[in-house]
Amino acid sequence: MKKIIGLISIIAVIFIVSAYRASILYVDQQYHPQKQTERVIVDQVTVLENFSKAIQIATVSRDYPAPVTPEPFLAFHQHLQDSFPKVHRFSERKIINNYSLVYKFQGSDTNLKPALFMGHMDVVSVDQATKEKWTHDAFAGVIDKGNVWGRGALDDKATVMALMEAMELSLKEGKQPIRTMYFAFGHDEEIGGSQGAKYIAEYFQQQGVSFEFVLDEGGAILKGYIKNVAQSVGVIGIAEKGFMNIRLIAERPGGHSSMPPENTGPGILAAAIVKLEQNKFPATLRYTNLMFDAIGSYADFKTRFAMANQWLTAPLIKKKLLEDQSKAAGLRTTTAVTMMKGSSKSNILPTKASVVVNFRILPGETWQTVLASVKDIIGDDRIGYEVFMNNDPSKVSSTDSKGYKWISQTIREFEPNSLVAPYLVMGGTDSKYFYPLTDSVYRFLMIKLTPDIQKTIHGIDEHIKIEDYVEGIQYFHELFRKVSFDNEAPK
Repeated sequence: MKKIIGLISIIAVIFIVSAYRASILYVDQQYHPQKQTERVIVDQVTVLENFSKAIQIATVSRDYPAPVTPEPFLAFHQHLQDSFPKVHRFSERKIINNYSLVYKFQGSDTNLKPALFMGHMDVVSVDQATKEKWTHDAFAGVIDKGNVWGRGALDDKATVMALMEAMELSLKEGKQPIRTMYFAFGHDEEIGGSQGAKYIAEYFQQQGVSFEFVLDEGGAILKGYIKNVAQSVGVIGIAEKGFMNIRLIAERPGGHSSMPPENTGPGILAAAIVKLEQNKFPATLRYTNLMFDAIGSYADFKTRFAMANQWLTAPLIKKKLLEDQSKAAGLRTTTAVTMMKGSSKSNILPTKASVVVNFRILPGETWQTVLASVKDIIGDDRIGYEVFMNNDPSKVSSTDSKGYKWISQTIREFEPNSLVAPYLVMGGTDSKYFYPLTDSVYRFLMIKLTPDIQKTIHGIDEHIKIEDYVEGIQYFHELFRKVSFDNEAPK
């Protein structure tokens, strides 16, 4: 009996200590504005007309080695010149590698490090098989039912055009920037940025420029994603995953399918695929914890209890998160089989079979370490490996920098009912090339994403709410004020 009482006492003490940890570990880290931000007045008719015309220019990037189609990008350059006269009057514009753009707005205080704001002009193509499923033509830029429709409305002409509109408004107020500011708009982000953003970063390096911070696309106000927190969350990307493709190749003698060997090339590859899918890369809560630290005080007690006591609950948390593929991607280096190739005819044994596996690499790993792990998992000398389109994950930027504080504080001023948290970007952005120029690289656009709207990015019926686009312009205008025009120190 004493042993049972003792065991119950121990369990009770553990529970009390664990509950106490859950109650004190997560303190409110959110910035609380003391006054309401006065938003700049936006001529909605003009900005929507400019935006619609931008979408109508089909700046589609095509996989290399296909050449760039010059006309749409040159037409987009001209559209920017026509729409933003003050930007082009008061900036230095440079064309990088024929199609990418850099704007410099000289500040009066050269002792201040400049800030860089990024976006990209190119868009993905529209799958011909889905073309007829669009509510409006993908390149018509239709304004209808409170939305602007078309390819690039979210990814990423909204950023490019909102930045330009915000700067045009700032310059119309007659103030000169205090801190030098740059815009950089790449032309091939959708295919890796190797001819656009990479060249822009090299240009800045040649000029000896380093930045206070860099802000690119990648984060947003997420609604309905984080189930255990009632509020929407503005997520700021502080790092992004790397990526690589590995082509697995099995070469065999070939011949007629009526006399097959014990293992065909596709059969060998099929066994390798099974091994990879059954031996996923290990999961970590590192980036989940970074986000939860910022918003944990707003979560329900059950969630705080689990997150605060991971010595006990980590396996259960991982299991729960791994059941959701969107959340699972933030926990590990992901493995995705995407392309397979065998023979050209049903009765021919392939002499060369291949399969492509795409990996999105968690910070802390490299493409070399992933390749080594893949070889160990498969463990088959009959398979060859070809690596292509590989890029290591980014560094992780601090949440204590001036840039992060300016960005997060402005989010809270515009959306006081939304929380702000850092997060890991699953896809790739042009900003990955800029780490030699600053330790502070962030990703955020002031739009509200629900799961339904997010599905339209690269998909059918891409669109943005008019009110979100207008708010994005106002957000950038206020951020410019803090960073440069009034140079308000972050709190």
